[in-house]
Amino acid sequence: MTRSALNVEILRRQFGDAVQENVSLAPYTSARIGGPADVVVTVKSAEEFASAMKFIWENDFPYYILGGGSNVLVSDLGLRGVVILNRAKEVRFESGDQPTVWCEAGVVFSNLANRCASKGLAGLEWAATVPGTVGGAVYGNAGAFGGDVSMNLIWADVLTKNGRERMSVEQMGYGYRTSVFKRGEIHAIVLSALLRLKNSVKEEVSVKIEQFSERRKATQPPGASMGSMFKNPEGDHAGRLIEAAGLKGTRIGNAEISTLHGNFFINHGETRADDILALIRLVQKTVREKFGVQLELEVELVGEWNE
Repeated sequence: MTRSALNVEILRRQFGDAVQENVSLAPYTSARIGGPADVVVTVKSAEEFASAMKFIWENDFPYYILGGGSNVLVSDLGLRGVVILNRAKEVRFESGDQPTVWCEAGVVFSNLANRCASKGLAGLEWAATVPGTVGGAVYGNAGAFGGDVSMNLIWADVLTKNGRERMSVEQMGYGYRTSVFKRGEIHAIVLSALLRLKNSVKEEVSVKIEQFSERRKATQPPGASMGSMFKNPEGDHAGRLIEAAGLKGTRIGNAEISTLHGNFFINHGETRADDILALIRLVQKTVREKFGVQLELEVELVGEWNE
């Protein structure tokens, strides 16, 4: 019996029908790009998520966690090992003078912001256009329109190999789109989070969300993409540098650098991850040669690559 088959047999005994083999990951990413995973295990609660992770760690299986599938580029060759598909989506609101919302890591962040608005709760308007899940947002300190997770997070429940822990926002080591987790200083999985809100009225919150949505539509392209490809270098914007380098509209295969915003790469249909990667390397090389700036990826490259 091969190790791969052994993995599946052990996983099926533990998780039953939640286990699928040889699953294309493209439908589970915002860019609609990516090859197959050997095994996908779908979890539907924070408890299931924690149980699955403990089991995977105990058996030393290679793994990757996929939530909303934004900010990731999955290779054409796909992922070996186990992909955990996080569908833990419970939400609980607490009203009062200092309202909060507790949510599991698989909750779609933009949906959460709109649910807050429907209850007249403010504070997450900036997140209404942010792709991905709460878990990914907490992990990477996602942000938009002058807001980010560090401004709302009270604490996160996380799983480490020592067990479950509750980490305050102060312990997260947040910086621009980074945290102690993203920098690899602490190895942990985000299970759930408690976020700070403010009392308001539904109409005011909804108007603000609509204004942010209109701004995003005016400046960022529609279509399948990974979100912002590169981090903004200090004192500048990646999109401005890419435009100044004359690269907007550049196309390799069905992958294109958006003509609306240079920091977005668009999938025009059945795009190969290798073509996106070739555009990434072209942009990094050109911007470095023209402006002496090394653009750093905001998107994570996942899976096996030929380069």
